[in-house]
Amino acid sequence: MATAAAAVVAKARRDVISHFMQARAVDAASASRWVPDRRVQRRMLARLVRQGVLIETAADAYFLDLPAYDDWKRTLRRRIALLTGSAALIAALAGIFA
Repeated sequence: MATAAAAVVAKARRDVISHFMQARAVDAASASRWVPDRRVQRRMLARLVRQGVLIETAADAYFLDLPAYDDWKRTLRRRIALLTGSAALIAALAGIFA
């Protein structure tokens, strides 16, 4: 169940980022108007705005801040690597002591 929820959230994240990449909305002059159809996409849009990855220029118009996006993506990769490494370490220790 948790895996399915994570997959839905990951797809929403890809959909939101993809929309602004395809629209080439990377500065205030090229901001794209968008109201997501799905609730999970609306929540992801709001999360990315809070984190500074997307900048709102007008009502429902946003652009992707590329330096902030790169920082956010790097942080996300680090967190995933840390979680994966921790899980592997725990599994290895469990195998040693079993």
